[in-house]
Amino acid sequence: MLLKRWLVGDPLKTAQAAHERLSKTLALAIFSSNAISSVAYATEEILLVLILAGSAAVSWSIPVSIAILILTLILTISYRQIIYEYPAGGGAYIVARSNLGELPALIAAGALMIDYILTVAVSVAAGIAALTSAVPVLFPHREALGLTAILFIIVMNLRGVRESGKFFAVPTYFAIGALGLMVILGTIQSLIGPGAVPVAPPITAGQDGLDGVTLFLVLRAFAAGCSAVTGMEVISNGVQAFREPESKNAATTMIWMSTILAALFMGISWMAYHYGILAKADETVVSQLARLTFGSGAIYYAVQISTMLLLVLAANSAFAGFPHLSSILARDGYMPHQMASFGDRLVFSNGIFILGFFACLLLVIFHGDTHALIPLYAIGVFVSFTLSQAGMVKRWLVKRGLHWRKKLVVNGIGAITTGVATVIIATTKFMQGAWIVFLLVAILIMMFRGIRSHYKAVAEQVSLTRDTRPPRPRRNLVIMPIGGVNRSVVRAVDYARSRGGEIRAILVDVDKEETALVEIKWAQWGCGVPLVVLPSPYRSILGSILDYIEDLQQKDPDCWITVVIPEILPARWWQNILHNQRALLLKGALLFKDRVVLTDVPYHLTR
Repeated sequence: MLLKRWLVGDPLKTAQAAHERLSKTLALAIFSSNAISSVAYATEEILLVLILAGSAAVSWSIPVSIAILILTLILTISYRQIIYEYPAGGGAYIVARSNLGELPALIAAGALMIDYILTVAVSVAAGIAALTSAVPVLFPHREALGLTAILFIIVMNLRGVRESGKFFAVPTYFAIGALGLMVILGTIQSLIGPGAVPVAPPITAGQDGLDGVTLFLVLRAFAAGCSAVTGMEVISNGVQAFREPESKNAATTMIWMSTILAALFMGISWMAYHYGILAKADETVVSQLARLTFGSGAIYYAVQISTMLLLVLAANSAFAGFPHLSSILARDGYMPHQMASFGDRLVFSNGIFILGFFACLLLVIFHGDTHALIPLYAIGVFVSFTLSQAGMVKRWLVKRGLHWRKKLVVNGIGAITTGVATVIIATTKFMQGAWIVFLLVAILIMMFRGIRSHYKAVAEQVSLTRDTRPPRPRRNLVIMPIGGVNRSVVRAVDYARSRGGEIRAILVDVDKEETALVEIKWAQWGCGVPLVVLPSPYRSILGSILDYIEDLQQKDPDCWITVVIPEILPARWWQNILHNQRALLLKGALLFKDRVVLTDVPYHLTR
C-alpha cells in the first residue's frame, strides 16, 4: 500500500474531478503528442517505399507529402465539426453509433482500440530507435528500454490526468522546439545556400530509376506516410477532459496541433528531398538531418534526445484515449463494467493497465522494431476516420440545421478522402500484416457482442417485476465442516448458533482413531450441535462434503444451505504455505452451487 501511494499518490475525492481538467497548453502536450511525434518516422516510411524504384524515385516524396498535408487539413476541419457536435466526446464510436448503427460503431471502436495499442508500441519503439541512433551501443537492449518506458508512462498516467500533463508538457514542448529549430534552420540553409554536404547525390528528373515508379508504388508510399495523421482523433475522444468551454478549447487545441504537425512534416520531407537523404537501418532520417544541420555536437544530441522523448511520450495520448473509449463502451455494456470506474486518482485505471499490458506484449513479439510494427499501424485509425466522417454526413442529411450544407460538404470530402486512403492502406499493406488488424477487429466485435449479450441475460434474470418475486425458501439448514475441535471451530459454532435454525457439524472419516477422538471432544465442546460423520473409503474430504450437500439439495429442493467454514488465518503471509488450503478449495467448489451460501468465520493468529 505504501508503495502504491509513493508511485501514484494519495487518492483524490470525486469532488476534485473538476480541478483535474486540462488547460489548452497541457491538453496539447497530452493529446497531440501522438500526431506530432509521427513526423519523426512518417517521412522515413515514405522514403523506404520509394527507394524500391531507385534513389531518383525519392523525388516523389514531395508530391506524396503534399497529398498527406491536404488530408491533414481535411481531417482538421472535419474533426472540429465533430468536437462541436459531440461535446461529450467519444469520437468515431459515438458518431457511428448515433448515426450508422451498432455494427459500424463496434467496427470503429475495435479499430480505434487496436490503433491505440499500436500507437504505444510504435511510438515507444520509434523513440528507442532515436536513442539507439545517437548511442548505437544500446541497440541490442531496445526491447528492455521500450518496456521500461511503457511502465514509466503507465505509472505517470495512474497519477492523474493533470499531474501527468504537467510532467509531460516540458519534454513535449522541448521536442517541438528542437525539431522546429532544425526544420527552420535546415530549410533556410537549403533555400539560401549550399548548406551541409548532401548524404546522397542531388536528385534530378532525368536520373535513371524514375521509370521504376509506378502508381502502385506511389500509393504504397502514400499509405506508409499516412502514419503522419494517426492520433488526430484523440482530441475528439477526450473533449470532456478540457476546461470549460470544453468544445471551444478542444477545437482550438486541434488547430494548434494540426499547424505544428503540418509544418514539421513538410519541413522534414523538404529537407530529406533537398539533401537526398535515404533511409538507413541503423540511423533515422531525423538523425541524419540533425547531423547535416547542426553537426555532431551538443545541439544534435539535444535534437535526438528531444525526438526520443516526444516519440515515447506520444504513447501518452493513447493512454488518454483508450481508457476513455473503454469507459464509454463499458457504460453501453460492450466492455466489463469495471472499465467505467475511476481509480484513486480519478483516472480509468483498468483501461490504463490493459493498454499497457498489450502494448508491452506487442513490443516483445516484434522485438521493438518500428518498421515491423508500421504495416499494422494506420489501418485501424483510417477505418475509424472513414466511419466518423460517413456518420457526420448522415447526421447533416437527417438533422440539417444552420449551415448544414457547408458542413455536409466538409464531412463528405472527409469521408471520400479517408475512405480512399483506407482502401489504399488496406490494399498496399494487406499482405505485410494489415490482415491481422482486420482479424483482430472481427474478434473484438465478437467480444463486444458477447459481453453485451451476457449483461442483457443477467439483467433479464435478476430484474424484478410488480407481479413476481423470487420464491421464499422454506427453511435454512446450516452445516459446518470440521476437521477437529479447537478455538476456531468453537468460535464458528457460536456464530452459527447466533443465527438460529437447524445446525449440523460434519466430519469426514479418514482415520478411525482420529474420528473417535474428535467425537469425544465434540461431545464436550459442541454445545449440543449434532455431529454427522461422513464415511470416506478413498479419503476424499472435499468430495464427501460436496456429495453430502448435493444429497441434501435433492431431498429438499427448496432448502437453502448455509455452509459455515472455520478458517485459521496466520499472522504472516508466508505462514499460509505451512497450512492446508482445504477451506479455500471448499469455498471455490461451493461458490458456483445454487442455493448454497458461504460464511467464512476467520480466527486470526497473533504470531
